[in-house]
Amino acid sequence: MLDSRPREAGSPDARLATVPGPVDPRAPADPTDLDPAVRRVLDAAARRGVRFEIHRLADTTHTAADAARALGVEQAQIVKSLVFVAPRGDGGLELIICLAAGTNRVNVALLAAVTGEARIRRATAREARELTGFSIGGIPPLGHPRPVRVVMDPDLGRYPEIWAAAGHDRSVFPVSPAALRALTNATVAEIAEIPPPDARAGAPAMHADAPGPSPSGLATPGT
Repeated sequence: MLDSRPREAGSPDARLATVPGPVDPRAPADPTDLDPAVRRVLDAAARRGVRFEIHRLADTTHTAADAARALGVEQAQIVKSLVFVAPRGDGGLELIICLAAGTNRVNVALLAAVTGEARIRRATAREARELTGFSIGGIPPLGHPRPVRVVMDPDLGRYPEIWAAAGHDRSVFPVSPAALRALTNATVAEIAEIPPPDARAGAPAMHADAPGPSPSGLATPGT
């Protein structure tokens, strides 16, 4: 669980322990065997004076429902980090990440109103990779190489603990909604519409929630 207490010099930036025997998704991962992308997330949190545990799932989870089952939590406790972009005056793109509850879909019209960006759109898979520095499927809420605006779904605040991607498609971390908001400097606003019950089971996990085929399938950030 997240620990925001000051750390002594030389102390590790994550409280992790070796996982003995079969992989337990609720057991912390081995700190000596972390993917470099995961380490970037931990380092970003450490710069804010925060430590948290990384948990490694046995398999890649393609949907929020899959992740919830693997962790033994409710689907709404899974944080989807969805990548959007808005055009800048210099021809570039501004990166905007929406942190949505695993049962919700982002309403682009609401997001445009919240951000003041009428031309905001879903990022392509290539844009998401280039702008965040992380591969689709494991895009985290923090640790990005460039400034990012973050908008957070208030439904995530319904739980004392939620789970977000940690930079790798099998790595996640638990955090409180308040801590996640502080870590990402997120704006909490109504941006989501709740899909009908029969659509929830197919909502992709921490990286997307757009239905149907796309150039990279479930690994494309969505609305």
